Amino acid sequence: IMLTETPFRPREKLLEKQRLFQSIQRHTYLKGPMDKLTSVAIPLALAASSLYMIGTGIYNMSNGIGKKE
Repeated sequence: IMLTETPFRPREKLLEKQRLFQSIQRHTYLKGPMDKLTSVAIPLALAASSLYMIGTGIYNMSNGIGKKE
């Protein structure tokens, strides 16, 4: 006896999602509703914070402040 597993989503929903994503003219990594947050905002926040920390480190080293004794 072959038992077939039920699909996670109905076929109609899957075809509807495929049509939606194929019609969007953006890059593949920006097609979902929350993808701008994960692929644009978070890397920009990480870059800004790292540049700030590098800048404060260079400032502290050039002025000789913030040293551990």
